[in-house]
Parts: sequence; structure tokens; C-alpha cells
Amino acid sequence: MTQFYGRSGLLGALLASSLLVAAPALVSAQEAEQDAEQAEQAEEEDPVVAVVDGTPIRFSEVTAYAYTLPPQYRQAFNQIFPFLVQRLIDLALIDKAAKADGLSDDQEVQERVNRLTVEVMREVYMERLLEAEVSEAEVEARYQTFLEENPPEEEVRARHILLESEEEAREVIAALDEGADFVALAEERSTGPSAAQGGDLGYFTNQQMVPSFAETAFALEPGSYNSDPVQTEFGWHVILVEDKRTKEQPTFEQVEPQLKQELQGEVVEGHLAELRDDAEIEVIERAEPQAQEPAMEAPSMEEPAMDEPAMEEPSESETQPSE
Repeated sequence: MTQFYGRSGLLGALLASSLLVAAPALVSAQEAEQDAEQAEQAEEEDPVVAVVDGTPIRFSEVTAYAYTLPPQYRQAFNQIFPFLVQRLIDLALIDKAAKADGLSDDQEVQERVNRLTVEVMREVYMERLLEAEVSEAEVEARYQTFLEENPPEEEVRARHILLESEEEAREVIAALDEGADFVALAEERSTGPSAAQGGDLGYFTNQQMVPSFAETAFALEPGSYNSDPVQTEFGWHVILVEDKRTKEQPTFEQVEPQLKQELQGEVVEGHLAELRDDAEIEVIERAEPQAQEPAMEAPSMEEPAMDEPAMEEPSESETQPSE
């Protein structure tokens, strides 16, 4: 049966068929445009900084390489950027030369890659273990325990005058009673290393000083000094207390690294203990070879062995230290 199309019907059929044919081309053009936009965006965000035999080196590669360097170099990234680019160019040339020499399939290379693979597997395994086992909540709980076990401590700020004898110490106390300046007396008469600072010891806790010194210092009120000298292994002390305060407990941010490290250490030890319990381990003791005395060589017939001279006892004058 012959089918006749009207003018509009024929035009519509032709148009529909042309669209069907052109549709893949239109999609391809859209994809190409999107790819071009993405490439342009990538070029803006991660520009090419060098090209080695057609292979581009991008800014992100330079940044990644910089992170492998010590901190002092990373901090000077802008200054050393040109040198990093040149180093990556060198590495790209080495890579190309190594591949040209067939090192991609080299046995030694594969052995080293296998060793690195094992090391990376260990690192990733432990990182994931710690990430799963040591949570932020556990670190915060450990911090609360730390605060309970380390309550706030009282601190004293004091100066002291260190003297060699009790008599000298009492002379200093008498001078203070008559109105002498403590700082001036410390600079003039103290034999301790803090004399240049007027005897200033700064703030300290009870445990930071020898018992007799700490007992006296913490018993004094701010602005007062001891009326009787205090003896320690270093000498005789006259102590002036300038201030007392309660030492603030460290913040969470200050001790977080330490607490997290402690928790991680406990997790690692516990996990390794479990792995050992589940494994059959046999340690083979290495047999130590018996030490053999070196063979004595017979003296040469041409050069007879000479008897060593007998060692003389040192004279009394040699054994005495020289004055």
C-alpha cells in the first residue's frame, strides 16, 4: 500500500529523521564542551608549570613534592618553588630514562616495590586500627581522668639569698630587719646562680624544691621572709615570698597529643597481644659458635723471636699525683 504524505507530513518526517541522525553529534558536542570547561577549570585550579617531552607537570605535583620535605623547607615554599620545579623536571627525565632501560619489569625493582608494599600495608593497617579504636570521646574521657589525678597545685614565687654559713645568713636577716633591700642584698651577698636576678626563683611548686626549702617557702605569707635561716645541701637560705597562686590545670588542647599518644600505645600493645595469642610462634635460638683461640704461629727461622722485656714496677714517685 502506497502511503502519501502531505506537505507538512513529509517535512515533519524529514525533520524527525534528521534529528535522530544529528542527536549523537549534538550529545558529542555537549560532552566536548563540558570536557573543555572542566579542562579549563582544572587549568585554572591546577596549572601546568612545566612540560617534559610532552608530559605536563602540574602545580599540585610541586605541592605534593614539597610536603615530602622537612618543615623548614615547606614554610619557604614560595621561595624554593623554582627549585622544586627543576627537581621534578629532573625526576621526570630519570623516570623516562629508567623506563627506556626496561626497569619497569626489572627483578630488583619488583623486589623493592614488594618491600615498600609491605611497609605501606603495615602503616595503613595500624592507621585504620587507631582511627577505629581511639575516638575523640575516649581522648576527652582520658583528659577528665587526667584532671582528677592532677588537681590544681599551689605555686609560690620567691627570692632567696644563699650563704655559706648560718652566721652570714643571720647577718642578712638582721640587715633585712633594719630595712635593707632584699634584692640589693641578694645581688651583693648571695652565692647562688640567681644572684644576678636579685635571687628571683620565679614560680615553683612544692615538689620542685628540696623539702626544707619548700616547707619554709610555702609557710610564709607574701611579703614576708624567714626569721631563721634554712639549711639545705646547697648552704643556708634566706627566703622572701612575693606571691602565691593556684597553678592552672592544662587545657585539653595542651595535653591532647600526649593523651592520644598514650591511648594509641595502649591500643597497639593490646592488639599485638591478641595477635600473638591467636598465632603459633616459635622462636629458634641461634646456636652460638664456640670461640676458637687463634692459632699460634711459629717464629720465623730467619728472624728469631725476641723475648719481651720484663715490665718494671713503677717507682713510688710515679704513682703519686703531682702537686
